[in-house]
Parts: sequence; C-alpha cells; structure tokens
Amino acid sequence: MNAALPKALCLKKGALLKQVLALSRPATPRENRLCAAGNGLVSVHRHYKSHPAHGIGRFKYLLPKEVPKRKKDKVQMKEINVGTEHEYGDLNIQMTSYDMCLVEHFAQYVHRLCNRLSIRVNESYAMPTKTDEVLFLEERGSKMQLDAVLTTHQRVVQLWAPGPLAARSF
Repeated sequence: MNAALPKALCLKKGALLKQVLALSRPATPRENRLCAAGNGLVSVHRHYKSHPAHGIGRFKYLLPKEVPKRKKDKVQMKEINVGTEHEYGDLNIQMTSYDMCLVEHFAQYVHRLCNRLSIRVNESYAMPTKTDEVLFLEERGSKMQLDAVLTTHQRVVQLWAPGPLAARSF
C-alpha cells in the first residue's frame, strides 16, 4: 500500500501542474478563462459540434398538427318559434340595468329558476352595452357640461315554447 501512495501523489501533482499551466497561458478568443480554471483535463473545444443531434430534444412530433385558421362564418340567426293559437312560441326575457353585476346575477337566477321548473332554456346571451351621456346646462351659460356617463347592460334569456302555466309566471 505504501508503494501505491507515491504514485498517487505524483498523479495529483501532475494534475495540479496542468491546472497551473492552464491558468498561466493566455486564453484564446474561443476559450473562456473561467472554463480553463475549472479543470485542466477538460477540453474547451467541442469535437462533436459538427455531428447532428439525432433528434435529441425535439418534441414537435408529440404536438397535434395545427389546423390552418379559416375565416369565421357569419352568425346564423336561429328561427324563432312564433307559436299558434293553441301553443306558445319562444319567449324572450330581457333584463336591463345600469349595474352589470345585478343584471348578470338576475339572468343567472332566471336561468336556474327555469331549470328547476323544467322549462327548457333555448339561449342565454348578452347584448352589447350602450353608453349614454348626461349633460346639463349652466344657469348663465350656453355651454352644455358633461354630468355623468351611464352604461346600460342587457341580458336575454330565451325560453323554448314554455307551457301555459310557465308562460303565466313570466
């Protein structure tokens, strides 16, 4: 065991000598001084740079094929059932308010109520908001001043041919 110890120390001194030489020589532009300081035995040059990656790290084959986007078609309006003498047609329940939260919650309430009463809801949708400006005229002036801006929110719940008892509820 004592015979192997001097050889190990000699190898350690040789590795240390290589590190000192790597730090002392001037670095070429392709080399980084920090890389040379790490380990003298590691080469900075990549010999495999010209070899292909053989698909390592490629995952595009795992993704689904993208369908090309096409233009959206115009919205087709559904025909509203007008009804007959003995039968009710479709019924629109319109809710309008200046407070969006209130009108949205009330539309949800009507929708859930219809579901509980077994009334089929055909559609539930929002209409575009409308903005109204409130102007006032000063006492001694001819100029109108902006007082407030009111936004009107509207929701529609469309019921599909409710029965005579359900139609009376609304």
